[in-house]
Amino acid sequence: MNNFTGRSRNDEDENVISVELDREEIEINCLEQEDERETEKIKLKNNSNSHHFTNDDGAGSTDNNTASKRNAGVRKQLSVFMCCGQKADTKKGKQAISKDLEKKPAFTGIGLVYALLASFLFSVIALLAKKIEGVHSVEISLIRCFFQMLFLLPAIIYNKTGFLGPRDQRIFLFLRGFLGANAMILLFYAVQQMPLADATVIMFSNPVFTAILAWIFLKEKCTIWDFVFTLFTLTGVILIARPPFLFGSRIEGIEGEYTNHMKGTIAAFAGAVGAAFTFVVLRKMGKSVHYYLSVWYYAVIGFIECVIALFAIQEWSIPYCGGDRWLLILIGLLGVAGQAFLTKALQLEKAGPVALMRTMDVVFAFIFQFFFLNRAPTWWSFGGAFCVISSTSGIALRKWYINTRSG
Repeated sequence: MNNFTGRSRNDEDENVISVELDREEIEINCLEQEDERETEKIKLKNNSNSHHFTNDDGAGSTDNNTASKRNAGVRKQLSVFMCCGQKADTKKGKQAISKDLEKKPAFTGIGLVYALLASFLFSVIALLAKKIEGVHSVEISLIRCFFQMLFLLPAIIYNKTGFLGPRDQRIFLFLRGFLGANAMILLFYAVQQMPLADATVIMFSNPVFTAILAWIFLKEKCTIWDFVFTLFTLTGVILIARPPFLFGSRIEGIEGEYTNHMKGTIAAFAGAVGAAFTFVVLRKMGKSVHYYLSVWYYAVIGFIECVIALFAIQEWSIPYCGGDRWLLILIGLLGVAGQAFLTKALQLEKAGPVALMRTMDVVFAFIFQFFFLNRAPTWWSFGGAFCVISSTSGIALRKWYINTRSG
């Protein structure tokens, strides 16, 4: 028999302690908080045949996990409810054990499934923007911002987060909205001017630029690997853009004129840099601003910016057919759903695995381009995609490894 002294599972709940059972019997010493005077002993035994954990009075709580062999011992996480300055309540302790075991998710990869769904929805949005004809990218952005405002308004009122945010964070909220809205407009413009997969690959290069910008503005650590990944990303962009002074005047595999292809490349690249600036601003704000407020500023500022831009360029138009109108509404709805899935994924999983799963954006883009747009990607596009995905995956894996070691 071994003696264990439990301690709080987290800083927020000091009334729950956790111990690990790797023997067939365990004794827990319950101590008072101030003078650590022993008040009560609880004995827990493991019965491998019945899969129960019992205290010395014979009561137990069921464990649904498969028990290990008797001679190998059992390793379980137990939680015992403790009252500060009072004796432990074994009945509540048994309830806490059952509740702790019931809280386990159906499977540990649910966060990655949410990230995959977010990637799928964002890829569908890009495809729909490509399919709509006669509607400027600014107007598509306006529709998406409108629906995000529509769905966020009740949530903000219900949670009482306010509409302006903390006074010292409003400038950052404005920058988040302005830069994020511009990145969205540039992405839709790039999708309309060049192949869907090429535009998606270039936009997906934003994590590389985020690392560089965070080093410049937030003084985050930057290593030689970040610069290597940046060079790889730029190489991928060049393979997709295929400038004539490097690849000659006869360029195959582009949509329409090469001038439009270059416009799309520049827009996608600028959009990637804008998205990187947005992520740097979000890191600067940290958790001091509620998520709803961040997206609210993005939607409101984007909506205002799009309205002004449409009047300035005189490009406001109603879609030619009813089908395109429904596609515009669908873009707005899918944008809200995609944001919800991505947020849920980041709540359940670390940023590294989620970033790796987001590489599926590029895979979906190639699939959609081939099956729905009847355009086979070129080897140059595959080469560029390989360079960009390798860079972004390298950054995600490196940060994941560093966080795992430090944690």
